Amino acid sequence: MGKAERTKQMIIEKASIILNKKGVEGTTVDSVLEASQVARGCLYNYFDNKDALCYEAVDYLLKKNDDQVISVVSREQTAKSKIYAYLKFNKDPLDTFIEGGCPILNLAAEADDNNPVIKEKLKANMLAAQKYFTVILKEGIRSGEFSKRLQADEFAYKMFASIQGGILISRVIGNVQPMQAIIKSIKAELKTFETE
Repeated sequence: MGKAERTKQMIIEKASIILNKKGVEGTTVDSVLEASQVARGCLYNYFDNKDALCYEAVDYLLKKNDDQVISVVSREQTAKSKIYAYLKFNKDPLDTFIEGGCPILNLAAEADDNNPVIKEKLKANMLAAQKYFTVILKEGIRSGEFSKRLQADEFAYKMFASIQGGILISRVIGNVQPMQAIIKSIKAELKTFETE
């Protein structure tokens, strides 16, 4: 990566922190300039406008989140241990590896009605996550870990939606207890599909 690419990447990384904490509306060019310590002309050399910068920052945040989830999950050997690894990864929404919390949650509400480009990026990300977990659960059914009664796609949707809801509730009330209860419930339900 050359100097220009490194500078652009640094601006995206600094902007992503602001975006994840303050949303698109709260992310100003001035705040990004201050955080990245570059001149306005430098920023506009890489990005046509604020929206272009925000779109790249969204891509960066979603990829960073996905890469970490995949890294944690792929270390495991069985379908059950992969699902448990994902649940463990999300056990404390108040202490996240991305500053400001889960970017999917942070961007979704704002983008829903106000930003169709970001909404499409989030939609693609959510559908990919659902597919990823469906594949893991189907592998568990094929390997005999789980009963064929398990509807992999439905369980994957429910799990993903429950975790996102747990993140929201836990962050708003400032307590991890809701997420702990959700994880316990997901594990209990998954256990009903385990083969003996």
